[in-house]
Amino acid sequence: MADKNYYKLLGVEKNSTKEEIKKAYKKLALKYHPDRAPEEHKAEYEEKFKEINEAASVLGDEKKRQQYDQFGSASFQGGSSNGFQGYDFSDIMSQFRSGNFGDFGDIFDHLFSGSQGTRHPQRRRGSDLLYETEITLEDAAQGVKKSIKLNKLERCAKCHGKGALHLENCRHCQGSGYVKRTQRTAFGLFQQTSPCPYCHGQGELAQDSCEECNGEGLIRKKKELEVAIPAGIDTGMRLRVSGEGEVGENSGPNGDLYVEVHVNQHNIFQRDKQDIRLTIPISFSQAVLGDEIEVPTINGKADLKIPAGTDSGTTFRMRGKGLPSVHQGEKGDQLVKVTIEVPKKLKKKQLDLIKQLNEEKPSSSFFKKFFG
Repeated sequence: MADKNYYKLLGVEKNSTKEEIKKAYKKLALKYHPDRAPEEHKAEYEEKFKEINEAASVLGDEKKRQQYDQFGSASFQGGSSNGFQGYDFSDIMSQFRSGNFGDFGDIFDHLFSGSQGTRHPQRRRGSDLLYETEITLEDAAQGVKKSIKLNKLERCAKCHGKGALHLENCRHCQGSGYVKRTQRTAFGLFQQTSPCPYCHGQGELAQDSCEECNGEGLIRKKKELEVAIPAGIDTGMRLRVSGEGEVGENSGPNGDLYVEVHVNQHNIFQRDKQDIRLTIPISFSQAVLGDEIEVPTINGKADLKIPAGTDSGTTFRMRGKGLPSVHQGEKGDQLVKVTIEVPKKLKKKQLDLIKQLNEEKPSSSFFKKFFG
């Protein structure tokens, strides 16, 4: 049988590292996976996929790679106990399709692990959870701690999620978690590997049942968390609480909890990113003569100077009276728009005083610009 160049099959140099081999394998495995093959090239893709898996299995194992470098691929043929012949690549593809492998990196790790006969179900991370909460604009300005109540499944602490306190290796699969079936057909012997139906791929059988979780391995628990919401947060922003999501499968890590914040509208202030806008009325005399008035801010009260001759609609900027930034901490400003409030009813004395002012009509100069 002709000697195979495994380095050339993967497109790597002889001195390539394991990471470089892994990267090359993943790229080729994605390209030549039979499920992606055009109908007329399926046989070609299957053969190529088998070759690159064979090459990866050898070059990814230090002992096999050393043996290959010394004796070539012929040393892995002919039924050697350390050889590659007889490995069922149709099983690899079926495991990938069924979801037992997350991606081709998982297949690679499986091939390189040297434990092809002792595969356990892949540990899977739990799903993330989303919790929505409302806060006031004052809370957003100063930061606040919110109590969050959850009711979710968690791994049983007594049995560590196994459902039993005493476990023994499954005698049906000898602790591997998988059983192999060989079927003779007109085309030869076909071998199929599937999760053990007795231990469900765990490799262990329970000898008792945990009383705490009734053998389920999971317990639904009510939990209360305190989440610190930072000052300056805005509607739609999310906070991540690591490990407080759904429990993982097969002893996998928990997901995360995301807390999405909604800042309620204020009855006086309007938010504009870090700035706060406010409209307040002033009297005619305050606008004409000027005044110092007290205005509300998000953190209390402050004085604002109104200069004499202020027009209605003028906006004053009160620096540093807005909201802080979540990341930088610098505060925005408060923008105060003043409107002149004209009284609807005046007493006779007030009317007489206004008439005595005998003001020049403000529109006379305006019209002269247009009409001369």
